[in-house]
Amino acid sequence: MSEDRETGRVLLPAPLSPMSSYPCLRSLATRGIDTLLASEHEHPPVYASRFRDETARLPRPREDLVAYKDALVGLAARPDVCTVVPMREEDAYVLSRYADEFERYVDLVVPPMGTLRAVHDRMLLAEAAERAGVPIPETRPLDEADDWDGRYVVKSRYNLLTDEYVESFPSGRADTAKDVTHVRPGETPGVEALVEGMYHVPIVQEFVPTDGEYMFAGLYDHGEPLATFQHRQIRGDSYVGGGGVYRKSVYVRELEEAARALLSELDWHGLACIEYMRHAETGEFVLTEVNPRMWQSLPSTVHAGADFPYYYWQRATGRADEIDPSYELGRGTHSPNGEVSYLVSVLRDDSPHVERPGLLGTLREQFRSMYRQPYFDYTHPDDLGVFVRGFQQLVSNRLK
Repeated sequence: MSEDRETGRVLLPAPLSPMSSYPCLRSLATRGIDTLLASEHEHPPVYASRFRDETARLPRPREDLVAYKDALVGLAARPDVCTVVPMREEDAYVLSRYADEFERYVDLVVPPMGTLRAVHDRMLLAEAAERAGVPIPETRPLDEADDWDGRYVVKSRYNLLTDEYVESFPSGRADTAKDVTHVRPGETPGVEALVEGMYHVPIVQEFVPTDGEYMFAGLYDHGEPLATFQHRQIRGDSYVGGGGVYRKSVYVRELEEAARALLSELDWHGLACIEYMRHAETGEFVLTEVNPRMWQSLPSTVHAGADFPYYYWQRATGRADEIDPSYELGRGTHSPNGEVSYLVSVLRDDSPHVERPGLLGTLREQFRSMYRQPYFDYTHPDDLGVFVRGFQQLVSNRLK
């Protein structure tokens, strides 16, 4: 890599949500590292940050993934750009599938396509977990399920839908199927409707009774960990599951061992966000999924001192030996919008497997935790524009 690229800009794809893009922008900018924000949206909330440097427009990845890739390659080819950070599944996918095109110009820290497929396909992930000796719920394709007497959930087989994974999926498009169906014991779900709604044959997994949800994050260099982080998810964006909106940094040795065993089996390279459930009866950490990108709760990670945006830049520019992977335990953070979503889920969501919490008790717990841990994602007093823009956008979407 040339000297210009070693000190050049970091290309940050900017989806509508600022949950991962803003902490990356802030982390790098406060260290004097230039950035280039690129988005398919005209005014994403992260553009309201005072740390915004340069911006560029991208095609919509879900409408034309190849055009999106070509636009990113064009920006990566600029002599002042040194690397690209994957913010979402589409970014991880194009950076891995077309790595040869990007690596003519920049250094990436992403898994090869074969490894990416092994975590994007939950059937292959289950096989890898079994080889690594890591607990995972019993998993099988929906069209092979014939016993519904137990407790089961139906979910997408793939983290990302593309024609690379699903032959019948429209060429050049991308999408996600995030709905999770909790099946009542003894009832047979509508297989045809589920297949049609998800554009592929989804999977069935046994429901795992849990007394805690956890996240393990890591940056790996060809099988070797450069930095790792853990938090406990105390509340998600729904009481039946979902991304963390109140989390607290922790270190659990058994969780570290389970995550490292899986990533070692995969010979992992790049970012990994692994979600686990602690089995309420056995105490085992049961694997949920692996995301090969920056994660929704990144503000919480950086707040605890685990600066993964900076770690990524250090590895991409040949400074991996300078990474300090330490972080503080017990640091709690909240997502303002996520806390509202959790409250709405208490009123609206329903599951035959998870008891609905009481409304008053939920409000009491939310206010108590906010009083004890008064840190909120992207609400820095010196840079409130992102929060204001995001709130305006939330209100506008609700009104529409």
